Amino acid sequence: MERQFKYYGQGIPYFKGKTYTGTLIVIEGADCSGRSMQVYLLRNWLEAQGHAVSDIGLSRSNLIGDAIQTAKEGNTLEKKTLSLLYATDFADQLENKILPALKAGFVVLADRYIFTLMARDMARGASQAWLKKLFGFAPVPDLIFYLQVDPQVLLYRALEKYGTLDYWESGMDLSLSNDMFESFQIYQSLIAKHFDAMAADYGFKILDGDENPVSIQEQMRQDIKQYLDESRLMVGATK
Repeated sequence: MERQFKYYGQGIPYFKGKTYTGTLIVIEGADCSGRSMQVYLLRNWLEAQGHAVSDIGLSRSNLIGDAIQTAKEGNTLEKKTLSLLYATDFADQLENKILPALKAGFVVLADRYIFTLMARDMARGASQAWLKKLFGFAPVPDLIFYLQVDPQVLLYRALEKYGTLDYWESGMDLSLSNDMFESFQIYQSLIAKHFDAMAADYGFKILDGDENPVSIQEQMRQDIKQYLDESRLMVGATK
């Protein structure tokens, strides 16, 4: 269905009034919540249904993605600098990947979106009002899934997957605790709190990330199929 871009704020001036036929689907959640697996399964399913699919994620910008990873290795980034680096990364992907794909009719799968960035920044003391202005250029997604997982479960999963804990995912830059295990749980609890607060405002579809991945995938597919079917019906009704 052809429709105009809607943004959370001012948007991108030269895209105002332009239309697109694609679908933007966001999968949100903490590290080790199972997002990437769900995106992989969704992509395979959607392509098997005949849809052209593009996927995006954090730190994948050709302009600044590698620079973010290099900067984070020093563990010395100032809070606002980190925030602006990720905002630049998202803006570059939006202009060069997301919007062109949506205009071309693709289903765009976002493995994290501005909500992760906002939750992280609010945990580091940024105001929601400032963040809403900062990310006002972001388009409103068609569907937003949030995989809700208890921080204690995330801790076990992170250790099982990586064998260690990440400095930034543990919030060690915030001096929450000298113990990384304790800091991880405090920080991830803060992130979860901000996600839960945003859920109603932004229309998250909350899924239990502790469930079997197959069951989670089935729930996502049902919602996506319903949305795509309704979009087709609306197209047919306007012809």
